[in-house]
Amino acid sequence: MQSTLYAGAAKWTAAKNKDHQFGLFRLKAGSNDWDHLTEGGLPGTCEVRAIVVDPRATERVYIGTQVGPYLSEDGGDSWKALPLGSDNVVTWSILLHPTDNKIVYAGTQDQGVFRTTNGGDSWEQLDVPEPAGLCRMGFPSRTVRMCLDPSNPDEVYVGVEVGGLVRSLDAGDTWADIGSGLLDLASQDHLRSQISSNTDTEGMMDTHATTVSVAHPGVVIHATRMGLFRSDDKGETWSEMGIGKHSPLTYARDVQVSVHEPETVYAALSVAAVSDAGSLYKSTDFGQNWSRFDHDVSVDSTMMHIGQSAATSECVVAGARRGQVFCTEDGGKNWTQMDLPGDVQGIYAVACT
Repeated sequence: MQSTLYAGAAKWTAAKNKDHQFGLFRLKAGSNDWDHLTEGGLPGTCEVRAIVVDPRATERVYIGTQVGPYLSEDGGDSWKALPLGSDNVVTWSILLHPTDNKIVYAGTQDQGVFRTTNGGDSWEQLDVPEPAGLCRMGFPSRTVRMCLDPSNPDEVYVGVEVGGLVRSLDAGDTWADIGSGLLDLASQDHLRSQISSNTDTEGMMDTHATTVSVAHPGVVIHATRMGLFRSDDKGETWSEMGIGKHSPLTYARDVQVSVHEPETVYAALSVAAVSDAGSLYKSTDFGQNWSRFDHDVSVDSTMMHIGQSAATSECVVAGARRGQVFCTEDGGKNWTQMDLPGDVQGIYAVACT
């Protein structure tokens, strides 16, 4: 591999083997073997649900753990904790400001959002409202993904699992719940889903990822249990993107606009949260048409996350729940499968340099 890959795994309550392996894994450029990183300042027991490589300096890597965010400035050899100063520290997502490397957001359990403006020396917990569509599940709600509009970094979107979306137009100072349009769609029979809450709006509130393209300011693409959805007005109204016309798998766990080609979108699609199949799809016309992107691979579980290289559009990595990692370095023509060592049952994040 010409790129360095990272993968993060955490405990997963539905795993068949309760003693499954988790933590932070790294495959260095030029190597064929994964290293399970356990030292260098990492917590003794490390669950990793978020990994972000800083595109401006790829040796700088952030991870979200069960005891808060950590930062490495040497490609993962050593780490320092970035304490949030709160008991609410199980960190599910990390978002970097595109031009100011001192501004970082951390998303946590119980729909928490923290912001630092000094590179993590101190954090402020932001006053994010509880979404109106929040579903009471058998697990705590969590800020599972955050994104911003690259053309206006003050426009921040926060995805709550299981609770929809909230939005800030002033870099997190104030917030608005923008999940009402998703709740409206849940009135349609095919968009109703109820597993463990007391409402069949649960599926539409089961947020997994959100993305915005620099080529389409104000247009938001959103991934949920029920598929992919689009807003053309910063989340005020929503429409179904019809991913089922292109893929037999519609459970959308991740969606990302290409960091190099603003009309290109990637989506991780599966059958369900617990499944024996997954896939990676690609659109080159901003979601109008889709085709299978991960050729000649056999995915044996839910496709969970997508990672992109800041250096080249040719390199894309994807991780499936049970420990499979797939990477292409030629824009999808060929794929290499590199399974994590041990019995991994809960991949949540992948990244590459």
